[in-house]
Amino acid sequence: MGLLDILLGRTKPVAPDLDQLFALPSAAVTLQAAVGFTPTGTGAVCFATVEGAAFEQTHREVQALLDADSDRWRSPRSSEGESGAGRPVELRRDDYGYSWLVSPRSPEQLPELVNDLHAVNSAMEINGFGPQLLCSLAAFADEGGRRLALVYLYKRGTFYPFAPLPGAAERRDNALELQVKAALANDLRIEQDLSRWFPVWGAPGL
Repeated sequence: MGLLDILLGRTKPVAPDLDQLFALPSAAVTLQAAVGFTPTGTGAVCFATVEGAAFEQTHREVQALLDADSDRWRSPRSSEGESGAGRPVELRRDDYGYSWLVSPRSPEQLPELVNDLHAVNSAMEINGFGPQLLCSLAAFADEGGRRLALVYLYKRGTFYPFAPLPGAAERRDNALELQVKAALANDLRIEQDLSRWFPVWGAPGL
């Protein structure tokens, strides 16, 4: 960063650091102890969708990528009959126009889920989709049925909690999010700019 950037208050973009994802399993232990949330087994990678023919081409390329690499997105310790096991990552599109690569795992397979998220992001980068990558998330729930996601911002290299309130209205539990922020301060690189805690309504697992 040059002197002019410093004087004008411009900041240099943070390079993606996908290895930050590997901190999620230890953060999950803290999360359960602090607020009673445990992994659901669902994780996903979100990327911007391109409309029209360009989107269809992207869809075909990503699906071919998933088909080619599906073996490494399977759990070697799971059988085909187990929930979430033996299936490749799924490609979905939500009601807001974003695309999601979803990994279905069992709740105790968070380390494997993190490996999935890291592999999907890495494969997207290698195949030229890096600029379209937006975020990754791992979903959690408590005994009362409340949902929570730990969201990794690809272009920031940081995490934030997102806690939608139950019901049709798009409302979030800000108090819970701040509680999780404080609890995980030593486990994850938390995004300090709260304006970047973007809602991920309709995200898989939420």
